Amino acid sequence: MTLTSAYLLVSHGSRDPRPQIALERLSYLVEEQLQFSTNKTSNPDQSSHCAVLSPVTMVQTASLELSELPLSEKIKQFATKLERVGIKTLKIVPLFLLPGVHVREDIPREIATAQAEIGHTIEIDLCPYLGSYEGLIKIISHQFLMYPQDARIIVSHGSRRQGGNDSVEAIATQLKAKVAYWSIKPSLSQQVHAFVKQGQQRITIVPYFLFTGGITNMIAQQVQQLQESLPQVQLNLGQPLGATPELAQMMVSHLINSSKSVIS
Repeated sequence: MTLTSAYLLVSHGSRDPRPQIALERLSYLVEEQLQFSTNKTSNPDQSSHCAVLSPVTMVQTASLELSELPLSEKIKQFATKLERVGIKTLKIVPLFLLPGVHVREDIPREIATAQAEIGHTIEIDLCPYLGSYEGLIKIISHQFLMYPQDARIIVSHGSRRQGGNDSVEAIATQLKAKVAYWSIKPSLSQQVHAFVKQGQQRITIVPYFLFTGGITNMIAQQVQQLQESLPQVQLNLGQPLGATPELAQMMVSHLINSSKSVIS
């Protein structure tokens, strides 16, 4: 089977170079996994060491903000390349963990602008945002399993949009964790102190962020300050999702299964 779709991974954008480096790494891993999954479907008996890369698989990256080009222009440029290799569908994958304004309004508007300018020689499809993927629960649970603990906290950026935090709250409920937010209440400090008042002595904190960056650095600093002020408590700090093979595999599985559902 040959892939008939290309993928554009869209992140928020940052002045910190680390998220962009991680984004490019994730793009590489996603493309690699797409190629392997496609070849495995075509040749079920073929081992992973014999997978042959297909020249038509294309995965690129773009940023919604803090980029030299608007997202709509990036989409147009990518679409032009796709026409040359005969790919008819471009799937936009929002790498956002919460369904805020960027996911609900900004990205759809940029897609509509690009589609209007390039016509319908290539179909542009908007995929569900990353935070809605069921496989995230397993990845986050692995972080918690790394530490002995009495209580769990997931730290999310937070959204003021109605229903914007439902997805992370659902994940926390399944993992028997509490949610703290960076931009709204309850804060990390509030949740930690609430657990301490309940007598919890070992608290594991997992940042619900895609990549390491400025905010995750500040969260780490806050955890250190809390640890110094609460010497009787053990605070364990996990890592953001990161550009890992596990995340890439989960994303590709979701993208492929979603495509099959549409076809069926």
